[in-house]
Amino acid sequence: MSLISDNLKYLRKKIGLTQEQMSQQVGIKRSLLGAYEEGRADPRISNLIKFAEIFDMSVDQLIGADVASLNTGSANIGGLHANTNKLRVLSITVDKNERENIELVPQKAAAGYLNGYADPEYMEELPKFRLPVLPGNATYRAFEINGDSMLPLRSGTIVIGKYVESDTEIKNGKTYIFLTKDEGVVYKRVFKYADKSDVFCFASDNRQYSSYDVAGKDIVEIWEAKAFISMEFPEPDSGEEFTLKGLADIVMDLQQEVIKLKSR
Repeated sequence: MSLISDNLKYLRKKIGLTQEQMSQQVGIKRSLLGAYEEGRADPRISNLIKFAEIFDMSVDQLIGADVASLNTGSANIGGLHANTNKLRVLSITVDKNERENIELVPQKAAAGYLNGYADPEYMEELPKFRLPVLPGNATYRAFEINGDSMLPLRSGTIVIGKYVESDTEIKNGKTYIFLTKDEGVVYKRVFKYADKSDVFCFASDNRQYSSYDVAGKDIVEIWEAKAFISMEFPEPDSGEEFTLKGLADIVMDLQQEVIKLKSR
């Protein structure tokens, strides 16, 4: 099994998984996977079968073929394409310690993300950073939103999302970043229909924008909004009692009350 170590490492990186993620899928310790990839140990047959299932290839191919020379495409491994439901290909990047980065998709790169989301080379070109405050048991990506449909979050705000495996995990009324076939990257509040499990209502927090429906089959990626970064501090609520003029009036009234109390 001289090829198995190189094949495992190549295939894992090709589908964008860290050692931690791959070891969890197989049900082994990360250190054992590291030993497999470094050639310090050979996988038992039960683990070889699990690896073969994940990579959608035979055990013979996994242990007897130079997979790197057989698979030159960026999104096709052992007959498995990125748009199949068996395994969604999620390309990620990691630092030198095998810790996942948070890739930033800026507005200028959002148009190309629909074509490059499964391409490791595209992902390598995106800006990257890490936020230690986020739980380490998930994959995160950051998107710079465009437009004012989700006020008070303004255009240019960076929303950090946690990767969601399936649209069945969507929570009613929560905000998500979606990659859709028709619109590309969108940030919306989503509502599920009780009688239509495969259709979702995308709503804007800015009520000047109408809601619309999106079919589940047209959703490519889902990222649950977990944090945001903005260079602009939010202003007070635009409701009548909290407008800037309203706040000024309240302050003036309080000052008058203080003067009255002091004069007694």
